Amino acid sequence: MSDLPRKAVTRTAKLAALPLGFAGRATWGLGKRIVGESAEIVGRELQQRTAEQLFKVLGELKGGAMKFGQALSVFESALPEEVAGPYRAALTKLQEAAPPMPTSSVHAALAERLGEDWQELFLEFEDKPSAAASIGQVHRGVWHDGREVAVKVQYPGAGEALLSDLTQLSRFARLLGPLVPGMDVKPLITELRDRVSEELDYGLEAQAQQVHAEEFTGDPDFAVPAVVHQGDQVLVTEWMDGIPLSEIISDGTREQRDRAGQLLARFLFSGPARTGLLHADPHPGNFRLLPGGPDGGWRLGVLDFGTVDRLPGGLPTPIGGALRMTLDGDAESVYEMLCEEGFVRESVELDPDAVLDYLLPIIEPAQADEFTFTRGWMRSQAARIADPRSPAYQLAKQLNLPPSYLLIHRVTLSTIGVLCQLGATVGLREELEEWLPGFVPEADDEESAAEA
Repeated sequence: MSDLPRKAVTRTAKLAALPLGFAGRATWGLGKRIVGESAEIVGRELQQRTAEQLFKVLGELKGGAMKFGQALSVFESALPEEVAGPYRAALTKLQEAAPPMPTSSVHAALAERLGEDWQELFLEFEDKPSAAASIGQVHRGVWHDGREVAVKVQYPGAGEALLSDLTQLSRFARLLGPLVPGMDVKPLITELRDRVSEELDYGLEAQAQQVHAEEFTGDPDFAVPAVVHQGDQVLVTEWMDGIPLSEIISDGTREQRDRAGQLLARFLFSGPARTGLLHADPHPGNFRLLPGGPDGGWRLGVLDFGTVDRLPGGLPTPIGGALRMTLDGDAESVYEMLCEEGFVRESVELDPDAVLDYLLPIIEPAQADEFTFTRGWMRSQAARIADPRSPAYQLAKQLNLPPSYLLIHRVTLSTIGVLCQLGATVGLREELEEWLPGFVPEADDEESAAEA
């Protein structure tokens, strides 16, 4: 009983048609160039048509295909505006919704997982889903004790579909790469595959969410719904209202954008320090702006803890140290630390000053007291790294990303992507000083303690 498009052969056929479609459009593009249209114009049209087909298919399939689409969607800021504009709405839709399971299938799944008398657990249960995502959908209800709840029901067959989709997508990762300049798509797909078993385990998700809910109880900046009940492939949590971040991106006020951006940065760096866990799925569908913040302002509501990175000591100290030394222009020390941590392989020798020149534009947001994240800034960074003629491109090819840093790297990039979608002005430096281990030199820490 699966309500992901049912047969594996059907899903595979839909995904396999993507590269064929890409090839067909490439042939069409060649014909356009033969009759005199510029390569630049034709290239933009090709990318636009490719993206439209890609996200249409991913949204229909749910499963791993949609999960991949959501992961890509936060990098939308890196695309040229004339390409990103026409399908931005499709990307936003992927973050918030997918075609729902039929009501009969939902009831059957709940009867199987909570017992035939499952309806007695609820005073109310809305059959129409309030949200649908890559491996499950959410229904609103009222628990038997009167609490409003969100009931997350995993799609039957979701695990099989996730693995099948991601295996198929990895076969033509090279063709998908141009959609996100400067990003290697294959490691992203590999990592998503590695995380499948965790995300399918609602017991692990409930544990991670409850740790956050307890830590942030009464917090002036953040809210995390408490876990009410967890069963096999069903997770019941307290309901959270609020304005989805996707709506803030499209229609939010300047105040809302800046506040959401500041809190998003704060959560990225403070979450691991406070809980030992890194929320690893930072796309806009997982965040809400809520009233009740300081001085009548906004708080950030955080949802979906299906994917987390376990960091008992918080974010690794070398990240903060390398960032601080880069800001200080200490090329030799930065290079030494990158070598020690495995970012530079033993067989590779690079010029420390060239490495510093590569890193400085990327960490520009940490140099000032406040920085305005924009799509233009994101595009300039992506273009710099994606241009085969640039020194940055040549150097990036020689750097290595150690496995222990892969998820941290993706989460950081994704968060920056959302900040650029928001166009938020953020005091990033203050968050780094407060929460990132190693960013403030130990001598500074001792002086601050003495002053206190």
